[in-house]
Amino acid sequence: MIRSNSGKLYTGISTDPDRRFREHAGELAGGARFFRGDPPLQIVYRERASDRSEASRREAEIKKLTRGQKLLLIGASS
Repeated sequence: MIRSNSGKLYTGISTDPDRRFREHAGELAGGARFFRGDPPLQIVYRERASDRSEASRREAEIKKLTRGQKLLLIGASS
């Protein structure tokens, strides 16, 4: 999960989160449209998954959480 400059939370999956963050930040090609007007600030939460299917399922679960629930999840990982 990435926090944007304005405080919004973006959830996605990647085999290389650090590279993906650099893409979102504009250092590499291929960042998400989400960050065009609101640059990414930092990675605030990560989880490992055994395969892409599991990662996609977990991503969907996290995206359904309220902002408050996401903040609790982030706090639990700190």
